[in-house]
Amino acid sequence: MFILDDLLIRPFVGIVDTLHTMAINEMYDLEALEEDLKENQLLYELGERSEAEYRERKAEIEAEIEIARDVHERLASGRVEVKS
Repeated sequence: MFILDDLLIRPFVGIVDTLHTMAINEMYDLEALEEDLKENQLLYELGERSEAEYRERKAEIEAEIEIARDVHERLASGRVEVKS
């Protein structure tokens, strides 16, 4: 039974784990969020975005960055929980 587990189940679990990690990294891409923050600042400085829009979008992006950092920290420590 243990041989079957090693041959059939572990590779499948490894593939699923890799796909999960890739999906998390794509959903919570810190670099992309930081680029969005820079773009928001640039649009405000160029006058293409009002101060109210700038502040609102900045708050949204900063909240997303905080969530992304928390997710990456949990992923790195192995404390990822799957809730249904």
